[in-house]
Amino acid sequence: MDFTPTQEQAAARELAARIFGDLSTHERLAAAGTGSDAELWKALCEAGLVAAVEDIGLLGLVLLLEEQGRTTAQVPFAASCVYGLSAVSAHGSAEQQERLLPGIGDGTVVVSGALRGAAVREEGPGGLSGTVAVVPWLREATHVLVADDARRLWLVRTGEAECEPVELTAPWSAGRLTLDGTPAERLGDGAGNEEAYESRAYDDVLATARTAFAGLQAGVCAGSLARAVEHTNTREQFGRPLAAKQGVQLRAADAYMDTEAIRVTAYEAAWRRDEGLEYASHALTAAWWASEAGQRVVHTGQHLHGGMGADLDHPVHRHFLWGRQLDAYLGCGSELLQELGELIVNGEGEGEGKGAVEA
Repeated sequence: MDFTPTQEQAAARELAARIFGDLSTHERLAAAGTGSDAELWKALCEAGLVAAVEDIGLLGLVLLLEEQGRTTAQVPFAASCVYGLSAVSAHGSAEQQERLLPGIGDGTVVVSGALRGAAVREEGPGGLSGTVAVVPWLREATHVLVADDARRLWLVRTGEAECEPVELTAPWSAGRLTLDGTPAERLGDGAGNEEAYESRAYDDVLATARTAFAGLQAGVCAGSLARAVEHTNTREQFGRPLAAKQGVQLRAADAYMDTEAIRVTAYEAAWRRDEGLEYASHALTAAWWASEAGQRVVHTGQHLHGGMGADLDHPVHRHFLWGRQLDAYLGCGSELLQELGELIVNGEGEGEGKGAVEA
């Protein structure tokens, strides 16, 4: 395994860090409320960072999402890249790729996803009915990638569905999606063994999402910890910095190790997918670390700020909200462990190629 970024991945990460750092400031985030930052999204797309994901792979996307997480930037970057660009590139038909990818790359097409917990069924040819209680970034999306009860993937235009705003723990511009015979198009052309093809597509998109959002959590945790380190080094108590206290050092050290565990497991899962290796179990491992360790880290970041950490307007509180939202979105640790255990017991995901993207 070699997680060293390529020249293209490193350049994209550097550019993303500069754009997020310049535009995703505390003042702009406060002004955005729970909505998306349209100016920041435009800057990212004009810089070619969304379109670049097709070339820099899932590991490259994880690196970019780390930078987003550090600043808790309110843009649908992860959702549109995973459920849009990555899913259509890997599993869309040639016609869908030609029609959708340019728009996803320049930001005029924004895709969100509703895979797990989607009570959706096919009703008539090319129609879907059902409800998805929470879809992240639905209010910004032009399309939603929806999984039905048979794990088939469909693209739905939000303009043809009922979308109601929903407020989450974190400001993810989410919504409730209601379908009532809503027109939808199947993702891909179903070539070959249709059932097996659709199962692979669903499994791949889900594992990709878990890996990508784990990378986002790594950035959220790194940002929270960086704020805590800065605060404890400058805040004094009884004439000494808080960072000089052993209890503070131990909490910060534990948070650092948790953050590194999230990062390295996300890197491994992403690298394996890019290399065409089995990665389903690795994606679950990354998601488990992001869920379990992620909530520990953001709690630590808030606690090390003392009373300031309880201030809803303090920047560190935003990391806390994002960390808890990602914990819920990825799935609680016990659920992920159960799924991972079943995967191992059933012998699925073992051996090269299983769970990998097939050309």
